[in-house]
Amino acid sequence: MGGKSRFPFIDHFRGLIIALMALDHASTYFNTLWISFDPLDPLFPGLAQFLIRYSSYLCAPGFLILTGAMIWLAYQNRRKAGLSEWQAKWYFIKRGLFLVLLQITWVNSSWGGFASFRPAHIGIIACIGLSMCLLALFVNARWGIRLAIGLGVLIVHPFLLKIPYDPKNPWQEALMQTFIDAGDFNKYPVLPWFALATLGSVIGVGWLKDWTTTRRRVGWTLVIAAASFAVAIALRMGRGYGNLLPFDRLGTISFFLDPKYPPSLFHNLWFFGAVISTAAVLDLIGRAVPALLKPLAIYGRVALFFYAMHIAILGVVSKRLGLYYLQLDVGGTLLGWVALLLVMIPICVWFGRIKQRSDNWIIQMI
Repeated sequence: MGGKSRFPFIDHFRGLIIALMALDHASTYFNTLWISFDPLDPLFPGLAQFLIRYSSYLCAPGFLILTGAMIWLAYQNRRKAGLSEWQAKWYFIKRGLFLVLLQITWVNSSWGGFASFRPAHIGIIACIGLSMCLLALFVNARWGIRLAIGLGVLIVHPFLLKIPYDPKNPWQEALMQTFIDAGDFNKYPVLPWFALATLGSVIGVGWLKDWTTTRRRVGWTLVIAAASFAVAIALRMGRGYGNLLPFDRLGTISFFLDPKYPPSLFHNLWFFGAVISTAAVLDLIGRAVPALLKPLAIYGRVALFFYAMHIAILGVVSKRLGLYYLQLDVGGTLLGWVALLLVMIPICVWFGRIKQRSDNWIIQMI
């Protein structure tokens, strides 16, 4: 399996998290909830609003874990193709820097429908890019070393959050929020998300090389997911280290909503388990009923393009033109989400065909 260029369950899972992310962003533009609601407030007004919000929590860890797995595979393939170690690593560094550039130019401005240019902000795409640059430096290390680095960063991060800084000081704000904390400058600090990408590069060895049958891949994945869930629950029940917000009791909404801005240790371990177990379920479904997941593959094969285009569409249509901007309830939000997914199908098919035929560097980066 190690030489395959595409793995269906990877495309299916990437497509799923893209679709869930689109739901969250459709809610951002259409849902009246966001007129006054604090995204860190665990007291959602109803289960439906909670589920719309919480489903998107799978997205950021999913992107980073898949990024790590695919960087590891692509590095191996590039080395087998005859590239030197530095040439193989430099590709990922260039791609990572391209993602940072895409964030501060297109993505930031697209949120407001291109009404203004907003380069002084880092978001999830830049975070993925910077994580890619860091992971490229040691992607050739043995999986045990990468596992130790990923877990080590996650374990240390809660202590780093205690470093005091002045958010009104632009240099302190930029440094702390780029790597450790979350705020107006950056909601996605690099270190904890980079750690998930590193763990993704470890499980990628099993997914894409060692576990050569679906049964082995799913079995080992679910065992690792169960261990991650167990450690996460133990941390949460300890109500101390690894937690950022209090909760009522096990199983309540507040139990699950420890922050992702920045992510707590509980959050990262819980969603590491959620990501890989969901990928395993999709692996099984893809084997049993492959036609059922074909629409997800359409999105998953051009995930970055989907991300860049769907925000632009929402920003222009909803915010700039004022079409149902923060005017709908749960039902209206879901209709807006479905409409967005339908609009994106032919656009993604079109770009996927272009990308297959084109040697243009920018198109291949997207």
